[in-house]
Amino acid sequence: MRADRLVAALLLLQARGRVTAAELAKELEVSVKTARRDLESLSTAGLPVYAQPGRGGGWQLLGGGRTDLSGLNAAEARALFLLAGPHTRLAPEAKAALRKLVRALPEPFREPATAAAEAVVLDPAGWGAASPPASPHLQVLQRAIIERVQVRLRYAGSAGAVTTRTVHPLGVAAKGGAWYLLGDTGPGRRTYRVDRIRAVTLTDRAATRPPGFDLAQAWREAVAAVDARRTRVEAVVLASQAAAEGLLHQFGGDARVGDRRSGRRVEVHIGGASTRQLAERLAGWGNGIQVVTPLELRRQLAAIGAQLVQAYAGAE
Repeated sequence: MRADRLVAALLLLQARGRVTAAELAKELEVSVKTARRDLESLSTAGLPVYAQPGRGGGWQLLGGGRTDLSGLNAAEARALFLLAGPHTRLAPEAKAALRKLVRALPEPFREPATAAAEAVVLDPAGWGAASPPASPHLQVLQRAIIERVQVRLRYAGSAGAVTTRTVHPLGVAAKGGAWYLLGDTGPGRRTYRVDRIRAVTLTDRAATRPPGFDLAQAWREAVAAVDARRTRVEAVVLASQAAAEGLLHQFGGDARVGDRRSGRRVEVHIGGASTRQLAERLAGWGNGIQVVTPLELRRQLAAIGAQLVQAYAGAE
């Protein structure tokens, strides 16, 4: 999101004093044009950011490359750390600046700011479904996580039935554009799709958080459990290095590189719900890949190929 980049750009300027648009673009993984526009936006917004033209120039902060970011109220501090927590792709210098900013905040703000920084994890690999619209409940859930209070959810299950659940919220995760709530309940830890939440009520009861809890690790474990239930078929594919990278991008967490090598080809293991689903997704690679197993997948691909030949034979 753009606000995320603007905060990251400001923290990077504070950490380094001066950066070029090209350097900022590389750190934030955006185009140089986008990075320059973000820097111009910071300057237009009234922050002491200005461009120094010529060789050795760049963008920098007035006052020797430092500005006071600690003059925040409680809400602003929480908002900043929600935007610029560990889920953001920040350079090491910017993350160091963020840690210094925590120490510079007034004592009453530090714990909520730290909790905000640990409230969100970003997982770019989706689960194949279209991204749902943004939920109006996300902000309330983030507040509950930061303030460490239990929430009462009205939640629609996969079959559509709506039930009421009391949850100790631990964090929210964005996976492929969809939002999920990770929380503890009486029966154990659960993951909830935020777009299925019909209502959220903050309670007056404190939420418990496991000692040493790490949201990123907990989310990886939750994803692994879901993937284990979803994946019922595994294919072994031989592909060139370039094709292997493409397969890893296409299938995300459902693909991994194996140990075997055959000439210039590498082995890729791909999980899927069925051989038919895998065949439909792999057919576009044509003879650029070689499916080794399972045999049924090879037959499915052959059938798709025969159907295409029949449909388009003789086409001009």
